[in-house]
Amino acid sequence: MSDHTSAAVQAAQAARRASILLGDSSTEARNKSLLAVARAFETRRDEILEANAQDVANAETLCAKGQLARPLVKRLQLRSKFADVIAGLEAVAKLPDPIGIVQKATELDTGLILTRVACPIGVICTIFESRPDALPQIASLCLKSGNAILLKGGKEAARTNRILADVIAEASIAAGAPAGWIHLLETREDVAGILGLDQYIDLIIPRGGNDLVRYIMDNTKIPVTGHQDGVCHVYIHGDADPDQAIAVAVDSKCQYPAVCNAAETLLIDAAWPADATRRLIGALKDNGVMLKGDERIRALAPEADMAPATDDDWRAEFLDLTLAVRSVDGLDEAVDHINTWGSHHTDTIVTTSDDVAEKFIRRVDSSSVMRNASTRFADGFRYGLGAEVGIATGKIHSRGPVGLEGLTIYKYILRGEGQTVAQYSGPDGRAFTHRPLPVDEG
Repeated sequence: MSDHTSAAVQAAQAARRASILLGDSSTEARNKSLLAVARAFETRRDEILEANAQDVANAETLCAKGQLARPLVKRLQLRSKFADVIAGLEAVAKLPDPIGIVQKATELDTGLILTRVACPIGVICTIFESRPDALPQIASLCLKSGNAILLKGGKEAARTNRILADVIAEASIAAGAPAGWIHLLETREDVAGILGLDQYIDLIIPRGGNDLVRYIMDNTKIPVTGHQDGVCHVYIHGDADPDQAIAVAVDSKCQYPAVCNAAETLLIDAAWPADATRRLIGALKDNGVMLKGDERIRALAPEADMAPATDDDWRAEFLDLTLAVRSVDGLDEAVDHINTWGSHHTDTIVTTSDDVAEKFIRRVDSSSVMRNASTRFADGFRYGLGAEVGIATGKIHSRGPVGLEGLTIYKYILRGEGQTVAQYSGPDGRAFTHRPLPVDEG
């Protein structure tokens, strides 16, 4: 066993032990630890930002050499997000405790009560991209929901991630959280080492490119949830209000293009007025967007000087000010394009028709589907979840932004008075009542 693998095993074992204690801790204790972390971030702000500045400087050098993509450098910067990080910790502390909620209660017989109760998943491993602000978001949600966490960030954010994880661990444990509830994994070998630890780790949430996610799925027995790409669409229906369509499309693409909920493909209905299409294309160009269009769109707006779009562009997650644009003949073709080329992340329609909007919402197979709203709303904080561990695009356990509820599962609890199965067996056995109870009677 290598040193890296051994370290990963030790971290997973410690996290398993800590998860039992954390899941049994009180709401007040977990909130106290969260607020202690927020205060520690304020105290050590300069130290944290200095580490981040070093990471950003190194990333700029790599970007200049063509060894790191510009969107990753932008994601790396923490200074402008620091106040939001602290606010996020405080917001999570204020959220209702997801643990111990009675979801269902049934009387099996007099004095024999079955309840289904929310509980933590246990030990979670999250592998995330270069955004260091994701680390406190993930850690805070896991702490609040009673889960231990193993974290692996991008190497370009190594200094920032290290100090963030250290501050979180020191402050939360000093405030009463169990030692070992949070660990930072720092090498690829660490990741490889944890993939076989299904006896300790309950869930892996990868936030990265297709290659990473597929590698993890193919090399572990541990359940995996998350998303690979954010190929999000804006569909402008033929009856869309031009001003509304322009506002939604520009915000979806330009408000912050280096994230997974930014639009990557714009679908414009052929029935939408040509002058409105040209206005929209002009607005995108004015915001610095490089457009790649299909033949009809390019012919409609030759002044935009668009590059021809290819099939690779329809499946691309650009993560910058690049947008693929296609003309479609109606709702059915738009939905078919989204379900064929999209990543089941977030898609929106702009329309004045309630009937068209509801058909779009029912037929688009994505974790978030919107009407007359920017795709950028698909976010744990904006959804009122406090923060998010990631956005799940699959259909198991959780879907969409994964907040506190997505980090819980449930257990069945049966409370009796000495009953035995033999009492309910045979021709003279007692009958079950199976009476649903209000959950407050559980």
